[in-house]
Amino acid sequence: MPGLTLLGLGPGHPDQLTREAWRVLEQASEVYVRTEQHPTVQAFPKHIRVHSFDALYEQAETFEEVYANIVNQVWTLAQRPQGVIYAVPGHPLVAESTGVALLQRARAHGLPVRIVEGLSFLDAVWRALGVDPFPRTALLDALDVARRLTPPHPPSTPALIAQLYSRDVASGVKLTLMHHFPDEHPVVLVHRAGLPDEVVREFALYEIDRDPEIGLLTTLYVTPLPEGTSFEEFENLIARLRAPDGCPWDRKQTHQSLRKHLLEEAYEVLDALDRNDPTALREELGDLLLQIVLHTQIAVEEGEFTMPEVLKTVYDKIIRRHPHVFGDVKVKDADEVLRNWEAIKRREKATKQARAPQEQPSVLDDLPRALPALAQAQAIQRKVGEVGFDWPDIQGVWKKVEEELDEVRTATSPDATTREIGDLLFAVVNLARHLDVDAESALREANQRFARRFREVERQALAQGRELERMSLEEMDALWERAKRTEPPTSNSTTRGEDARGDEG
Repeated sequence: MPGLTLLGLGPGHPDQLTREAWRVLEQASEVYVRTEQHPTVQAFPKHIRVHSFDALYEQAETFEEVYANIVNQVWTLAQRPQGVIYAVPGHPLVAESTGVALLQRARAHGLPVRIVEGLSFLDAVWRALGVDPFPRTALLDALDVARRLTPPHPPSTPALIAQLYSRDVASGVKLTLMHHFPDEHPVVLVHRAGLPDEVVREFALYEIDRDPEIGLLTTLYVTPLPEGTSFEEFENLIARLRAPDGCPWDRKQTHQSLRKHLLEEAYEVLDALDRNDPTALREELGDLLLQIVLHTQIAVEEGEFTMPEVLKTVYDKIIRRHPHVFGDVKVKDADEVLRNWEAIKRREKATKQARAPQEQPSVLDDLPRALPALAQAQAIQRKVGEVGFDWPDIQGVWKKVEEELDEVRTATSPDATTREIGDLLFAVVNLARHLDVDAESALREANQRFARRFREVERQALAQGRELERMSLEEMDALWERAKRTEPPTSNSTTRGEDARGDEG
């Protein structure tokens, strides 16, 4: 009767065939193998006619195409009155996409299927390495890893990367892993596990694509980074702080009580950026991440949302807003990217309003109310400018600044002066926007520049044995000018215009 037999050939040595597999082969008249390059095929009973799919590897451009063709051909053969025996390296359902695809199709169509177990290559690899895969080891495909830009597994978890079949693939895997792992990180290459000429060698990560023995039966074992280097461990750490036997301070925090800490940590990150201090930036980004994970843990406990939901929400948003990267939209330059970005955001907003209509929707609805005043002013101006409420050219902006400055001069009361100063600041922020300068960053840099120069004035006065309080303004101004002249030039791009995508909302 028609049917499908999926037979595992083991890792490579004929002695590693199971007794069941050998009995099936003894009774068979023909067998289809995915590849005749597997050593066990040469030890088949002499009466068997062996058909292979090796020729398909030369005809297709990708392994996916090869495997799809194999599955279709084996499926057709399985419809014959005598069915088909399809033999694959290792176990028919372990790192064997054709076996899994055929099993799923057979079950979906009610076709009889028999699984003849085989010793997996994994068993031979664990033995060669002398390690136990438990309690956690990531099992990865080299082709998938090589296609990625970052590793798909937590770096504190060991990983076994199979099908490292060429030095080109090894090079791609190496570059991906180096996103998380140091160049000198120790890894192990296992060649031909389970065969008499098995080789196990330890390398530094940067060396793996130099091994001339890399081939069809090569597997890479990546040793883990120390504990505490994965996002999952960090999330568990914060959950531990909030556990019943955790930290009393962390346990009593709420979304509202943490607001000031979130803002403080964001400013600490900005300060590290302003100082161009990578070491401080690394630490401050960690502190900011702590606040994000802590808020998410509170949300989990309150039944509001989970970390996977947070990640999925922003993941989908990034893909949706980058159709020029993840879709078929073509763009000429960064300006067109920003225009598309804002158009997509407007469509998203319209969809949200259709689901939950507001009384008077506004282009300003999504602006964070907790933004610093200068940043908020620039965000407001950018938002209204997107709908055409803007000066046609910068000359109108200059005139507005001059007009507001005159109104400050002529203000007749403290309240009027306060109001006019606010209008002047708002106009200056608008000028900054038209000049493609981020007002918040520009003022922060001006603050730091002033403080740096004033400290130099203090240093010079101290070197002269003088006290600032006893110096004249002219004397201090002379020190100030000297501080300006001796200050090394700086190149800081943080004053450039705000990226319209900074608002992810």
